[in-house]
Amino acid sequence: MSDFEFDLFVIGGGSGGVRAARIAAGHGARVGIAEEYRYGGTCVIRGCVPKKLFVYASRFSEEFEDAAGFGWDVGESSFNWERLIDAKDREIARLETVYRRNLERSGVEMFDSRAVLEDEHTVHILSDDRRVRAKTILIATGATPNVDADLPGGEHVITSNEAFHLADFPKRVVVAGGGYIAVEFAGIFAGLGAETTLIYRGEEILRGFDDDLRKALHEEMEKKGIRVLCGDVFTSIEKREGGDYVGHTKLGEALEADRIMFAIGRRPNTAGLGLDAAGVVTSASGAIAVDDQSRTNVPSIYAVGDVTDRVNLTPVAIREGHAFADTLFGGKTWSADHSMIPTAVFSQPEIGTVGMTQAEAVAKHGTVDVYRAHFRPMKHTLSGRDEKMLMKLLVDPASDKVLGVHILGHDAGELAQVLGVAMRMGATKADFDATMAVHPTAAEELVTMREPTERVTA
Repeated sequence: MSDFEFDLFVIGGGSGGVRAARIAAGHGARVGIAEEYRYGGTCVIRGCVPKKLFVYASRFSEEFEDAAGFGWDVGESSFNWERLIDAKDREIARLETVYRRNLERSGVEMFDSRAVLEDEHTVHILSDDRRVRAKTILIATGATPNVDADLPGGEHVITSNEAFHLADFPKRVVVAGGGYIAVEFAGIFAGLGAETTLIYRGEEILRGFDDDLRKALHEEMEKKGIRVLCGDVFTSIEKREGGDYVGHTKLGEALEADRIMFAIGRRPNTAGLGLDAAGVVTSASGAIAVDDQSRTNVPSIYAVGDVTDRVNLTPVAIREGHAFADTLFGGKTWSADHSMIPTAVFSQPEIGTVGMTQAEAVAKHGTVDVYRAHFRPMKHTLSGRDEKMLMKLLVDPASDKVLGVHILGHDAGELAQVLGVAMRMGATKADFDATMAVHPTAAEELVTMREPTERVTA
């Protein structure tokens, strides 16, 4: 008789944990999983999925305006926040049901409870004070929004968690942060009709992305009426008698708002998990230290997804969870490849990118050919909207290999997914040139840029 009730116990019912549980069960393992909130994790419940639904909703204001240029009389329109929230909630509930059903069909035993480690094989299920023993434990608890605990008045701010459940739509919003969550929510609030300000401590938004994309998006956001303040931070937040707020900044701004949202990054969700009791090593930020096989320093404990703070993207967590389960329970050893990952920012306009930024390419290769096209999309020749699209290729002149592709514009994320395939196959500029253009499309620019805009040398 085994000393263990489970071959695998997963703590965290998000994308990475659920994938690992299902794959392991499919290989014949006895699997349990615990989730204290809702199955589906941050991405499905209060992240990527509801956010993308909000992005869709926020785009209609411009679509109604653009329709006039194509002969349409749309008439008077209005937006109902409560209806959007209700529709979003129904879809999220449906998706959680799908996650639960898939786990049940896979034979995974589910625990709707917080779970903590007591040692390297013991998990304490808090809801019914039960302890279970597992041969292997996987931590997949994701990340949680950062807040500035030392900021006077910081208790008045909301994060992305609360933004999906506001009872009333705020007419004035200030978003603090310059990453993808911050710029996406700034676009959402502005598109839905809020007077929107984005404040960011850095010199330019979207640190880590290609500099041309960062600058171009900043310009396009301001065209849409979003006030973008860089190089400034809040020093205090004051709640007034009327229920609104004033955010005071280091540079002397007094930003009035109905809501102030902080999107200043996320931290690994490891507090109170019992990692110390099990002897699991973490970084100063709380991230669980793992190797390329997602193993911690404790032989029986593994971790995948944002809790490890490697590449914090849902598809990466899913791939890591799948690789873990195949390797341990399916006899197929492999690991997730964290290189050449296509990514998208659902800003307005959208960003899609794969490969190196210009700064990274120059640092690694010394000399880089830059192909750049900055143009007005065909749609806006009739809509009249002052919005431009940016496409950029980075090429190693020595090998002709395409090192990076960066796009700002409609459906950029969709393009990045397809381009990611070509990039992983080692596509060269000659491969792009030899590909027939699809006309008329914006994407044809990617295969019709013949001469470099510039050659950059370190």
